[in-house]
Amino acid sequence: MPLLFCPTCSNLLTISTTPSTATTDPDEVNTNRMECRTCPYHYIIKKRYYERKVFKHVDQDDFFGGPKAWDNAPKCEVQCAKDECNGMKAMFYSVQIRSADEPMTNFYKVSEELWMVGGGWRSD
Repeated sequence: MPLLFCPTCSNLLTISTTPSTATTDPDEVNTNRMECRTCPYHYIIKKRYYERKVFKHVDQDDFFGGPKAWDNAPKCEVQCAKDECNGMKAMFYSVQIRSADEPMTNFYKVSEELWMVGGGWRSD
């Protein structure tokens, strides 16, 4: 694995094309190199390099707490969003899913004892 950080100043190295002024070897001109943008360090890449990264899939439910996310959720009095449900108590939790200057998103679910239609809703 090639260097990712400069050994001189510890900054991140970037990939660039080697200019003709940087080397005396004509075989190294127009080849890729790792270079530091803050100091004169550079490293010419002489062989092909690639890296494959496989990311583990995370279900949306796991991200928001999984199936037990509602076990200890606080309750509030709010009208159910479904017309055929007359539930007035719902469990909720809040998540910041947009930028920081936007309000938090509240996810609601009608309390188990008042469950009539099923489902949940969110308010932005």
